[in-house]
Amino acid sequence: MDTATLVTLLEDRAAAQPDDRAYLFLSDRGGEEATLTYRQLRDKARALAARLVACTQVGDRALMIFPQGVEFMLAFFACQVARVIAVPMMVPRRQSSRDYSANIVVDCAPAVVLTTPELAARAEMRARFPGTPARPQGAPQWLAVDLASHEAVDGDFSPPAPDDTAFLQYTSGSTSAPRGVVVSHANFIANAAMIKASLGNTARSTHVNWVPLYHDMGLILNALQTFYVGALCVLMAPNAFMQRPLSWLQAIHRYRAEVACGPNFSFDLCVARYRAGDMQDIDLSGLKVALNGAEPVHAATIESFATTFAPHGFDRHSVFPAYGMAEATLLISGGRRGAGAVTRTVSRADLQARKVHTPSDAADAQTLVGCGRALVGEQIAIVDPDTHRRLAADRVGEIWVNGPNTARAYWRNAEATADLLQARLAGDGETAWLRTGDLGFLDEDGEVFITGRLKDLIIIRGVNHYPQDIERTAAGAHAALRANGAAAFAVADAHDEEELVIVQEVERTARHKIDAAELTGLIRERIAEEHEVFARHIVLIRPGTLPKTTSGKVQRSLTRRLWQDGRLEVVGS
Repeated sequence: MDTATLVTLLEDRAAAQPDDRAYLFLSDRGGEEATLTYRQLRDKARALAARLVACTQVGDRALMIFPQGVEFMLAFFACQVARVIAVPMMVPRRQSSRDYSANIVVDCAPAVVLTTPELAARAEMRARFPGTPARPQGAPQWLAVDLASHEAVDGDFSPPAPDDTAFLQYTSGSTSAPRGVVVSHANFIANAAMIKASLGNTARSTHVNWVPLYHDMGLILNALQTFYVGALCVLMAPNAFMQRPLSWLQAIHRYRAEVACGPNFSFDLCVARYRAGDMQDIDLSGLKVALNGAEPVHAATIESFATTFAPHGFDRHSVFPAYGMAEATLLISGGRRGAGAVTRTVSRADLQARKVHTPSDAADAQTLVGCGRALVGEQIAIVDPDTHRRLAADRVGEIWVNGPNTARAYWRNAEATADLLQARLAGDGETAWLRTGDLGFLDEDGEVFITGRLKDLIIIRGVNHYPQDIERTAAGAHAALRANGAAAFAVADAHDEEELVIVQEVERTARHKIDAAELTGLIRERIAEEHEVFARHIVLIRPGTLPKTTSGKVQRSLTRRLWQDGRLEVVGS
């Protein structure tokens, strides 16, 4: 199939598989709530595109604000047909200090908002979207989208070109304000082909996805990858997964799904909520790719998940650690179907010096999980972030990427575009590289190992510390402390010396009976033992209040600001 754009892909699928189901949405209790075949999706998308053409111009932006469901995909493809730039965005939160929707609205200046009839009818929702300086025409128009019958629209729409912008994927905001990554049709088609080759997908590769569709993992790695290969995507609401994580595995069994993708915490959550009675007769032997990405992948998570669900047919060789980001459309590196995870035990002390060596003893050992290799047609380099020179294997540096999947611009941000998307290697001034901001190394075989974020790196007395390592140690200090609920960062004291701060959530069941002094003492002692650094400030906060991105990444910079402003919801004294 010769596919150049999302629109030609839509037409090809409707012609080749008109009555096959493209998307299926499950209710919170697992019932089949809504479905769209490929032909229905094409016809309804063209009908909605006609409405868009009547109130927009080519290149206008359309905010897409939907709860999880097939309506999102209908609106997305309608934007492609109408040549309106889709801007996926989460439903705005009430806590404005942790809600970046206002930043996105100002940045992209939408002409129209696509949403459900229920959200469109809410006055307080409309009030969040006034006119912006970049759009003097005033507030955007609102179009309600539902699955009511739409007649197929005859006539021609002006087709997009491969280099036209298909959508803006805003970054997660884990280290800075979100930036709109300009994703072209060509970027998407290139990365979709890479994902297909890496995961080994076919038209039989059903996905079950709970990750929000406004997030690139939910949209590109799940909903659009299945569309690219002609498979079914079963959608679940994120809240349904969070409340009953085993429902994800039950749906995988029910639909004989081959692929399931989620952040590391989602696999931990399945283990934590495991009950044998809830998994009775559940068979996971058909799951061929359990992709773990979007946040640091932990060896302990892989082992506990594989061990817990082995009695239900789960094959540990289906574990598929991967690495990606919005600026690369999505996937940057991955393994191959059935290969399992690659791990490497290294010296913690040498890693802090950005070197990769064998540990001196057990206390010095740290196990890292490989995130696969460069995809077909792509290059990955490990680069000294200061000199921009390529580093040899087993040297830690910044990860740089080049390929047809890498974006060429941020929306209305020339400075960030030049600095991060058009970087040049020393001695090679021709090729434009994406600077990921992630630290890592390549082994002799080209396996990618991620060690941290460049901006999040903690440097105390000249020694580098990766915050995620400190955070795992803190959370493991006591059963009353929530796993994946810590943020570690450094602040300057009165003498301009760096001090370590740890913010840690407590478990919901323990928040009214903790001894704050005892817990902070345990955390401080454990950090000193394992990392040889003193945690000057330790703050215990209510469960569920640690700032995180939509994919579960800790927002350390935002946590730092909230701590400095005294706005964290502290428990204990």
